[in-house]
Amino acid sequence: MGELSLAFFSGLAGVLFVGYLVWDVLRRDAGSETMVRISRSVQEGARAFLKREYTSVSLLVIVVAILIALAPVLSGNPDLPLGWRTAIAFIAGAIVSALAGYVGMSIATRANARTTQAAVDGGVKGALGVAVSAGSVMGMSVASLALLGLIVVYWIFRDPPVVSGYAMGASLVALFARSGGGLFTKGADMGADLVGKVEANIPEDDPRNPAVIADNVGDNVGDVAGLGADLLESYVESIIASMALAAALVASAAVSEKLMMLPFHIAGVGILASILGILFVRAVGRRNPQAALMGGTYVAAGLTAVASYVIIRTWGVPFTVGDETYGVLGPFYATVAGIASGVIVGFVSEFFTSARFSPVRRLAKSSQMGAAITVTSGTAVGMQSTAVPILVLGVAVVLAHHFAGMYGIAMAAFGMLATTGMVVAVDSYGPVADNAGGIAEMSRLDPSVRKITDNLDAVGNTTAAIGKGFAIGSAAFAAIGLLSAYMVSAGITVADMSDPKVMAGLLVGGMLPFFFSSMLFEAVSSVAFKMIEEVRRQFKEIPGLMDGKAMPDSATCVDISTRGAIAGMLRPGIMAIVVPVAIGLYDEKTLAGLLVGAVVTGVVLGIQTANSGGAMDNAKKYIEDGNYGGKGSDAHKAAVVGDTVGDPLKDTVGPSINILIKLMSVISLVLAPLFVRG
Repeated sequence: MGELSLAFFSGLAGVLFVGYLVWDVLRRDAGSETMVRISRSVQEGARAFLKREYTSVSLLVIVVAILIALAPVLSGNPDLPLGWRTAIAFIAGAIVSALAGYVGMSIATRANARTTQAAVDGGVKGALGVAVSAGSVMGMSVASLALLGLIVVYWIFRDPPVVSGYAMGASLVALFARSGGGLFTKGADMGADLVGKVEANIPEDDPRNPAVIADNVGDNVGDVAGLGADLLESYVESIIASMALAAALVASAAVSEKLMMLPFHIAGVGILASILGILFVRAVGRRNPQAALMGGTYVAAGLTAVASYVIIRTWGVPFTVGDETYGVLGPFYATVAGIASGVIVGFVSEFFTSARFSPVRRLAKSSQMGAAITVTSGTAVGMQSTAVPILVLGVAVVLAHHFAGMYGIAMAAFGMLATTGMVVAVDSYGPVADNAGGIAEMSRLDPSVRKITDNLDAVGNTTAAIGKGFAIGSAAFAAIGLLSAYMVSAGITVADMSDPKVMAGLLVGGMLPFFFSSMLFEAVSSVAFKMIEEVRRQFKEIPGLMDGKAMPDSATCVDISTRGAIAGMLRPGIMAIVVPVAIGLYDEKTLAGLLVGAVVTGVVLGIQTANSGGAMDNAKKYIEDGNYGGKGSDAHKAAVVGDTVGDPLKDTVGPSINILIKLMSVISLVLAPLFVRG
């Protein structure tokens, strides 16, 4: 393991830092008996959901692993480079993804009451410190466990096609974690908001609302465990795409080995840089949480860029692909292109979704004209927001290819993802702050406490939008890298547009993200319908509930979201697995066209849905801050409806599309030997 020692010990350092953060969170005061009781309800609901979700997914993982192991026998080709080794790598990727999600979610649900109490005792700085530590457990677990698992799998098998199975396992779990968590949280959120805020005219997170606990559970299983699984998948896939391309394209085995190691080294320094970024946030976050969180992100990105230069200068080598020769620093320039594009995509997401900027303020103003105008304007904001990210990604792809060929595109993807630990930490902080505000409301604490948590939550909404933009941009890069690796593995030099099979694949692939999204929308609507019925029933049938003299039945609402999410995630998930396999068995070039079509429409649709939803969410919060009539006004009611439409866009559909395009690409890469006609 000598050549991977930097990455291995950096991963261990990340795990030790996670241990410190867990200790730092759990040593804090959890508050009053009421706060502890509410927090425990959220913990139990989140654990129950993840148990049922992981049980369902594990059955599918076992079935797929058996099929991969038996592929040489089933295909009648004993020399097929699939089998038990790839199946083991696949299971390892699934386990690591599930483990990281469980660890992060467990600490996030324990940190909510502690964040609330820290706001009581220490104000903004105290609450920010707890929330950031809790979010960082998720972020550093993702980066450290993913890297260590990948190193172990590579060390055992030393075969890039086999190691690709690790990414496929992580991707499969990520799809269900993201879509299932999104279905859970948005079904609960829509029911809580439409009945509570609009019909009953009670505040958000009011303890009389039976769907509030389910909503708080959903924040954790969707935006903590789900996001972590999403970026863990991209993180692993970008490394594996680099490995696969280096192994397939570079004729010299010695040079290929060095190029395969570069992403591991950069991943190692990315973990160390993320640790320093997190410490930066904790040190300077007293007055301006937004500046501290963004500053920590930029510190981590800057340190990673500098360290990447040193690593590539030290361990890199010139390499030749076909007739093109690339210099030692070619991969560095490609990596920087990825880092820069990630920063720009994140800033654009912030511009179109933060109340500090004009698009959201105009959207809030338009809410005075009614819910229909809110939804129309919010949709337009999301559509406008696609232009710059797509142009930036396009330029980054061209630059990365210029400096290092197809290998450079994969390295650009990893450049964007090298600081995954920091990015996930910043994003996972938001749900903790949001839950802390809910506990403050349900515990009837002084309004000044809720003001502190609302301030942190508002920052969290912005960082979440940046995180979603980052996830989509990285998904595009990772999918392009995997697509390139698939085409090389399948012996496809070009997807010929004059070939009717390729054109058919493009059309079908372009359709898939929309069809996939329709299934998720339908599932969210089904869960929300049942949730609304249940909340209305409890308001009517539980004596004294609206007067605050009786407690709601929150467990029933949690169960409705759990059952609905598990049922709703299966159809789109199975489609994402079956379609590339079926098309690949038909024709490998048609599959290449399908992947191209899915990436093009999926990336644009993902950006649009995420930013439309984020803009409508923050327009509502801008009004709640006292603008255009404040809470209870007609503008506020229209914005609540807009937010209810935007919620499944930003938290269910948009994030799940990221994983759809990556999962189909990595399945194609892993199974490429099965698809190629001799």
